[in-house]
Amino acid sequence: MATAEQIVALLKSYSDKDDVRFLSVAMQIAAHESRQGHKTMAKELMDLIDRVKENRSSIPVNNDPIPIIRPKGELTGLLTANFSKDRIGDLAVSLELKNRLAQILIEQRQRDKIQAYGLLPRHKVLLIGPPGTGKTLTARILAGELHIPLFTIRLDTVITKFMGETAAKLRLIFDAIAQTRGVYLFDEFDAIGSHRDSNNDVGEVRRILNSFLQFMEEDCSNSVIVAATNHPNLLDSALFRRFDDVLEYTLPDTEEITTLLTSHLARFNTKDVEWSTISHRAVGLSHAEVVQSAKDAAKNAILQDHESIKSSMVINAIDNRTRKRNNMKN
Repeated sequence: MATAEQIVALLKSYSDKDDVRFLSVAMQIAAHESRQGHKTMAKELMDLIDRVKENRSSIPVNNDPIPIIRPKGELTGLLTANFSKDRIGDLAVSLELKNRLAQILIEQRQRDKIQAYGLLPRHKVLLIGPPGTGKTLTARILAGELHIPLFTIRLDTVITKFMGETAAKLRLIFDAIAQTRGVYLFDEFDAIGSHRDSNNDVGEVRRILNSFLQFMEEDCSNSVIVAATNHPNLLDSALFRRFDDVLEYTLPDTEEITTLLTSHLARFNTKDVEWSTISHRAVGLSHAEVVQSAKDAAKNAILQDHESIKSSMVINAIDNRTRKRNNMKN
């Protein structure tokens, strides 16, 4: 049964006509029923929630944490929470990578069927690759596609110089993972596996790593754990074995660059744009840099009252991004 707090929040959101909070509370009740073993009830609730969302597509979803899932007590400061509208179609990566993400979503959506045979769906994913290639977006997509909250772990507050405190905070986080279904993102994950802060001795570093390995080994939750790093070479080899999937992200090729640019400039007339020339010009930029180049070109067109995008506008935006990247390296 729903908790008293959830019932109060549900009625209050209904009274306030707060559709976003009402649906969020309903999702928490469904997750609670699932944890209690009431799988049929949980599935019925989630089906109803999905139906409401489809019928009321105008319901706004902001990025502010909803009170019913906002981290409380000792978790305050360790996690941030929000809801995502991102979908897998928003990700410009290779077909192989998209297929692997789709498999995770399939297993998560049919986790009851898999669990009935004593198996667990994929729910521990390590993302590796350069900055700006779509790792954080992937976590948002998993949360958006599964209609569950995205919790981001703030490693700057988790990792401390005091012996045993980091492991204790990790325990709190994994308890939350077990209690509240969501996508839990450990960004800059190499801090867990290879933290070398001068205030920490080697023994404490090893204790943190061993604690994380143990928590990962014991985890059988309905949540999705996502770890992302730009420096996979810094990770302890034992970490890789704790994940169901290790997905490698690379800089976009010319085809992916064209897809990113056309999708973000779709509101403009682009019939005269030479995409082949432009995409080769952008090789070496990350997904995020290509997207920002498209946005820069779009803003310039708007400010000049142009309804069309010219190749020169996009090339100028790309060249500016390339110069900025080169300046940061020097």
